Amino acid sequence: MNKKVIFEDLGLIDYKKCWDYQEDIFAKNLVLKTKNRKENTSIETKNTLLFCEHPHVYTLGKSGNENNLLVNEEYLKSRGASFYKINRGGDITYHGPGQIVGYPILDLENFFTDIHKYLRLLEEAVILTLKEYGLKGERSDGETGVWFDVGTPKARKICALGVKTSRWVSMHGLAFNVNSDLSYFGNIIPCGIVDKQVTSLQKELNKKMDIKEVKNKLKNHIAELFEMELI
Repeated sequence: MNKKVIFEDLGLIDYKKCWDYQEDIFAKNLVLKTKNRKENTSIETKNTLLFCEHPHVYTLGKSGNENNLLVNEEYLKSRGASFYKINRGGDITYHGPGQIVGYPILDLENFFTDIHKYLRLLEEAVILTLKEYGLKGERSDGETGVWFDVGTPKARKICALGVKTSRWVSMHGLAFNVNSDLSYFGNIIPCGIVDKQVTSLQKELNKKMDIKEVKNKLKNHIAELFEMELI
């Protein structure tokens, strides 16, 4: 099994440009897997972990409800935001500057073939990162992502997850609010959940965070939990 993972921090990158880049890596892995199966070869698939930030954008998963976008296209343009319907699971979410977006494009057959475990380990990496800042991140039954104060009126989400897999190759991933402008979440019903709030690391700690430092902690926790060799 190939547990080497190419890590790239793409910085601030247009959503569509990054989506196309993901799709290209994803498709090449699927081609290799098909070739291996048909020709009985064992060419190694590549694993990639992308980190980035996006300009203001809303994305709607394939099973999402477009009514959870509460504003029209004209208003989006006035806020410098775009909107895409995409091929991940989950409902609507927001990406923007100050948010760490992580896209693991992995052949899970190099690690484990368990989507539930895959999602829980991504959540765990964020929970461990929050712990380093003295915060207790939690899971909420029946809802993916990482939360605070689950089961109370103060329940709030700091990290959303939405993934796609095909033949055990993954794409899309997680969105972790670090220094995010949370006002943009007011234009949607985040993840289709009407009764819970959204938060950020900056809001919880009442100070602007060093996003490079947070990225490094998160990257290291993902690598450790998945037993990756980052290259």
